Amino acid sequence: MDLATLVGLVGGFAIVVFAMVLGGSLGMFVDVPSILIVLVGSTLVVLMKFSLAGFLSAGKVAAKAFAFKLDKPEEIIESVVELADAARKGGLLSLEGKEIPNPFLAKGIQLLIDGHDAEVVRSLMSRDRDLAVARHGSGAQVFSALGDVGPAMGMIGTLIGLVAMLSNMDDPKSIGPAMAVALLTTLYGAMLANMVAIPIADKLKLRMGEEELIKTMAIDAILAIQAGQNPRVIESMLRTYLPEGKREVAAE
Repeated sequence: MDLATLVGLVGGFAIVVFAMVLGGSLGMFVDVPSILIVLVGSTLVVLMKFSLAGFLSAGKVAAKAFAFKLDKPEEIIESVVELADAARKGGLLSLEGKEIPNPFLAKGIQLLIDGHDAEVVRSLMSRDRDLAVARHGSGAQVFSALGDVGPAMGMIGTLIGLVAMLSNMDDPKSIGPAMAVALLTTLYGAMLANMVAIPIADKLKLRMGEEELIKTMAIDAILAIQAGQNPRVIESMLRTYLPEGKREVAAE
C-alpha cells in the first residue's frame, strides 16, 4: 500500500470537509444535479476520448497508485551479482531452478537458459518493458483527461445554474441560494481535477518511470550475464542506475 497516496487523498478531502463544516452546514455543499453534471458528465466526455477497453483498463491501472510493489534496485543488483557469479562458474544452465524474486528478471534468465541469442533476448525483453510502460501511460492519459474535463464540466454546470437564476430575477430571495447551487458545480469540478484525477495521473507517471528504470536495468543485467562479464563489473555498471547518494552504500 502506498501510504503517500492514501494519506494525501484522505487527508485532502478531510481538510476540505472540515472547512465546509466550519463554514456552515455540510448539507449546503451537496447538490445532486451538480454532482451528476460533474461526475457522470466528465466520465462520459472522457470516454469519448478513448476506446472502451482503454477507458475501462484505466481503473485497473489506477490501483497501482495505491498498491504497487516494485523491487528495490539494490535487491535486484544483489540477485544479479549472485546469478552472474553462478553463471561464470557453472555456465548458463546452472541458473536453472534458481530462485529469482523479480518476475521480469526471471523471465530473462529463462531465455538465457533456453539458449536464445542476445538480439532475441533484447528484443523480447524490451518489448515486454515497453508494453508495461505503455499501459501506465494509457492510464495516466485517461486521468489527465479527466483532470482537464472536470473543471470544464463544472463551469458548464455553473452556466446552467446562472441561466436558471437569471430567469427568476423577479424573486430576489431566490437569487442567493440559486447562485450558491450554481457555484457548486465549479467546486466539484475543481475537487475532481485537483484532488483526484491529476494526482493519480502524476502518480501513475511516477510508477511508469520507476518500472521502466527497473526493467531497463534488468535487461542490461541479463545481457551482461549472457556475455559472461565479471560479476563485479556488472555490479559496477548496474550501480549507475542508483541515485548518486546510494551508490557507495550499495558498494559496501
